Amino acid sequence: MNIRLAVKKDLLDIVSLLANDKLGKLREDFQDPLPKTYDDAFDRINSDPNQELVVIVNDYDTIIGTLQLSFIPYLTYQGGIRAQIEAVRVHEKYRGQGIGQHLFEWAIERAKEKGAHLIQLTTDKKRPEAFNFYKRLGFINSHEGMKLHLL
Repeated sequence: MNIRLAVKKDLLDIVSLLANDKLGKLREDFQDPLPKTYDDAFDRINSDPNQELVVIVNDYDTIIGTLQLSFIPYLTYQGGIRAQIEAVRVHEKYRGQGIGQHLFEWAIERAKEKGAHLIQLTTDKKRPEAFNFYKRLGFINSHEGMKLHLL
């Protein structure tokens, strides 16, 4: 297995992973070819030095998982950097094989390299299996999150 930064040709496979669950089906528009909005989003992510969209590939260079790692500079913690993990997906055929753990170990090390003092994430309350997975990795439920949808 290899973890690398995503490239444009990976986009169809990444969006396929994002759309392949009960919540993703509601919010993603997976089709081939993809709507231009995904191309535009990829370009914004790829041009931002504080964003890393990564994929994990097997020995045949097939994408089997993905996540986005964001680095957020802020004033608290004496001008610290916070790492945010989003859009974590592992292909359903590869779940339960340690792929997610491998992705997170990579993300934790990468955050340390970038000088982050903590990593945070959110998970939908409709995904209890994800919540339990994150707890097993050492994440603690320390805050209550809130959202306000604008569109």
